[in-house]
Amino acid sequence: MSTLLLETTTANGIHPAALADEIEIQPIAGKIGAEIRGVKLRGDLPAETRDAIRQALLRHKVLAFRGQHHLDDQGQQDFARGFGELVEHPTQPSRPETAILELNSTRGGGRADRWHTDVTFVEDYPAVSLLRAVVVPPQGGDTIWTNTEAAYAGLTPELQALADRLWAVHSNLYDYAADRPAASAADREVYEKIFTSTVFETEHPLVHVHPETGKRSLILGNFVRRIVGHSQEQSDLLIRLFQSHVTRIDYTLRWRWQAGDVLIWDNRATQHIAVNDYGDAPRIVRRVTVAGVAPVSVDGQRSRSRGKSAKPAASTH
Repeated sequence: MSTLLLETTTANGIHPAALADEIEIQPIAGKIGAEIRGVKLRGDLPAETRDAIRQALLRHKVLAFRGQHHLDDQGQQDFARGFGELVEHPTQPSRPETAILELNSTRGGGRADRWHTDVTFVEDYPAVSLLRAVVVPPQGGDTIWTNTEAAYAGLTPELQALADRLWAVHSNLYDYAADRPAASAADREVYEKIFTSTVFETEHPLVHVHPETGKRSLILGNFVRRIVGHSQEQSDLLIRLFQSHVTRIDYTLRWRWQAGDVLIWDNRATQHIAVNDYGDAPRIVRRVTVAGVAPVSVDGQRSRSRGKSAKPAASTH
């Protein structure tokens, strides 16, 4: 049964009862995700509607909107600005005169097929991401999200205490060929020449306190390189332990895309992965991200940049 927005109260204390006849929330999975029905996304939505959507996002982590065919790049950006200042990807170019990153499977670099939270290799990574489906394959190409807040809550008290004390180094530079041996030449070229044109390293706590909800959540994913203060062997064991827990099916939502869909997620409380099972079929999605703040650990320390630099020249030996 659908759950109306009548169940929530907005951040400014306005009860969106007047919206109940127009907008409804249909939870999708047990611990994450909801489909929002009855709203046409645009930049000039009433404040009460925007607030209700934001509160639903904080609660459900991922929101899905079907049938938003009217949105173009400008409309997507206008709606996204209701969540905050837009921020472009630090290395990949945006579409002309926009802050939108296009992920096009036919051009290389468009298959985000590893579990990750967007752009955690920088200190103040995005708070919210909005993805619009332009072209979808006839089958496959789903996206899966997982709830990293629920994953933290699902750890034993002993593992929570361990995670609370750990910090991890995140970077966009890693052994791409080893991680993706089946990647196309175009994918490898995008990674080598664009994605890692500037190399970032940042230390994040393994557990941070969400700046809006106050809940604890795990920061992991494919950009994690090692655990601070531990050898690479120990780091790999710890990362595998916590990451395998985060991606348990219990915490996940799998979305089958249709053209015109818009998905919004709280990037501070989720990871996601694009399923790479659609062969050479085109898949084009366009993403805009909203600026975030540096995560804060359970003992009040902020994430810290270890610097950025030009990519080291490849060895000729």
